[in-house]
Amino acid sequence: MLALCKDHTAQQRNMESAVVLLSLLITGFAQTENMCTDRRCLAQMLISKEYLSSPQSENCTMLVEVPIIRYQTLSVNMKELHVKSRLEADIKWIDPELAWNTSIYPFERVILPVNKVWTPDIAIENGESTMQHHSLDLLVHSNGTVQHKVVVLATVECEINLFNYPFAFDKCPVGIKSTPPDECGIVVDVNTVTLGSTSHGDWETEEVKLEKKREDRNYISVYLRIRVTNPFITLLLPTYLIMIADIVSCALPLQGGERNSFKVTLVLSFTMFLNILTDVLPGDSKCSPVIRIHFCVCQVLMMISTLVSMLLTRVSQDGFFLFTFSFSRCSRQNAGGNEENDEAAEAKGDISIIQHDVSQDSLMHNMIVKFLEAFDTKQQETERRQQLADKLDKICFWFYLVVTFAYLAAMTYVMVRYECIVDHFTFWE
Repeated sequence: MLALCKDHTAQQRNMESAVVLLSLLITGFAQTENMCTDRRCLAQMLISKEYLSSPQSENCTMLVEVPIIRYQTLSVNMKELHVKSRLEADIKWIDPELAWNTSIYPFERVILPVNKVWTPDIAIENGESTMQHHSLDLLVHSNGTVQHKVVVLATVECEINLFNYPFAFDKCPVGIKSTPPDECGIVVDVNTVTLGSTSHGDWETEEVKLEKKREDRNYISVYLRIRVTNPFITLLLPTYLIMIADIVSCALPLQGGERNSFKVTLVLSFTMFLNILTDVLPGDSKCSPVIRIHFCVCQVLMMISTLVSMLLTRVSQDGFFLFTFSFSRCSRQNAGGNEENDEAAEAKGDISIIQHDVSQDSLMHNMIVKFLEAFDTKQQETERRQQLADKLDKICFWFYLVVTFAYLAAMTYVMVRYECIVDHFTFWE
């Protein structure tokens, strides 16, 4: 009986030992699974933390370093005065909650999904911008440093200096949004800026520089210049050619109306040319394009030239018609009196013709001589008027030639050399 009790006790102890050993084995396997040390397990462990809020520091600021920005101008809208830009930025910041112990996880870097980790927003001050992730993943270092690349598409409000259009050039700032030192938020520190593609459309980006208005106010100075070829050919060159054609039209004779018809056609063509270019000309701003004044002056000069040509045509035919009008009234009165005298003389002649047949030949001779003298006088008067008109026409031609070329040279110099000053930093005031 005693032996049976001892056997039962031994079996019970063996069962307890087996249970303990089995428990230890299960626990060991579980700990082995939980202590997975490969790179993917590390990434999964960091993802499971779900830190989607900004890291918090003692001074309530978050430093985001931007080692490099690659700038590119996409387009320039001269009507609404804004510049569309693309900024590709490498960004770096420290998130202490994403650090790990390299003695447990022997890896220096790990890749995480960008939507599982907090990322800073890079924006601009003077306009609207949207940030896009260059990649769906970002790189995390063992000390908590996070590296990523983003693309910022910005519409920069810049009052472009268009006074010199089509020789326009200007420096447009792109302000990087950053929190002042005494406030909570993200502090953006940009190191360098490089230029990507230099030209899109009629505008060319000559240079970009990283500058500062204040310690916390970084901005990119974008030096823009318009390509002269296209607007010069479509805007300035036609005005020069039309003005030269108007000057050369003075070679046409005053008589006949060919010159006046040609000048009127030029004025109408220039007016239609301006109506067509209404949508092409740039918008209005503080430094309004001087080319608008240029078109107005050209049209006024052509109109004055046409009116002077019409006046000289009248002078060549009737002299100074204001005096001619008075003179013609007196002439008509004298002519009326002469006609009465002639009728009376003719009546007397009818009476005396019977008595003086011999004097009839001399009377006819006198009438023919008077007619020829009147015709010769009228011809001389016509030639005198034409000579006067030609002399005035030459004076007006040389005056118009000098004024037109002096104006075109002065306006071209103003377009190329004059610089209108625009304050581009009103968005920071």
